[in-house]
Amino acid sequence: MHDIELVGRSDTGRVRSHNEDCIGEDATLGIAVLADGMGGYQGGEVASGIAVQTVLDTLREGLLQQDAGAVDEETGYLQVTLLARRAVIRANQAIFQAAQDGRGYQGMGTTLVMAVFQQRHVIIAHVGDSRLYRYRNGLLKQLTLDHSMVQEMVNRGYCTPDEARGALNRNLVTRALGVEASVAVDLQEEMALPGDLYLLCSDGLNDMLSDAEISALLARHGDRLELSAERLIQQANERGGRDNISVILARPLGFDRPRTPWYKRLLGK
Repeated sequence: MHDIELVGRSDTGRVRSHNEDCIGEDATLGIAVLADGMGGYQGGEVASGIAVQTVLDTLREGLLQQDAGAVDEETGYLQVTLLARRAVIRANQAIFQAAQDGRGYQGMGTTLVMAVFQQRHVIIAHVGDSRLYRYRNGLLKQLTLDHSMVQEMVNRGYCTPDEARGALNRNLVTRALGVEASVAVDLQEEMALPGDLYLLCSDGLNDMLSDAEISALLARHGDRLELSAERLIQQANERGGRDNISVILARPLGFDRPRTPWYKRLLGK
């Protein structure tokens, strides 16, 4: 599926001095990628930039060379899903190597969440606590699961999701790109349906706004993606804007129109 509406916005917020988030989109190939960097003087900005550019370059090269819709017989994944995984692993290697080169970037890393829209599928890959949500039929659902200390506590029953929102350690990630020589990448394949709206965001958004608030905003403005993106960032800043805030909104287009039943065609309806 290459027919897609994509809108991305990134904002420094009201507390940080510079923006360590990075976003990238390619509507022609149906790619959206977002990274939230961390570590050292300008290290986070460098790490997130490397991540986004490496993923975009790898996907562009791979999607033009292979049948993305084909299924890999060994793994059962779509070829495009394995390509997404390869892109994230390549980004991890590039950041890790840059951190080892002794330019003051030791310890830098970044989260990453990405979506590739292909042939009625959305392929999701993520590392860290940047998120991807789907808004469908008036319901907002988080499709990714944070790689964070507080999510581990929720998983083990030590606290509820509501309690986790106020936890002091909610921003401590358990997995990130560039920190180690290898990284585990979470992969998902989902069916994209007409009317779906997808939101990729850094934690600067969901730390400030609850899922219910995000859902309400998309319900009001979801038919206008640019306005939705601007309002999400505006509202997060009004709540304090304690971190960089980045969002990408994606709406798949170009679905085949439903075929009219034969009896309605006969009656001219």
